[in-house]
Amino acid sequence: MAGHVRVGLEDNLYLKCGVLTQNEQLVTQAADIIDTLGGAVMSPEETRDLLGFERS
Repeated sequence: MAGHVRVGLEDNLYLKCGVLTQNEQLVTQAADIIDTLGGAVMSPEETRDLLGFERS
């Protein structure tokens, strides 16, 4: 139902075929895809609340 997304270099080293990437580029691309599909990217604070992490 929620369609959560996780990105990181441990999952994928390439932005596209033959093009090495950096984590920031992966996050930006994921956020762009989410926006294009009509979704919304959660802030770190919203994510912590969703996952039930305590605030420090």
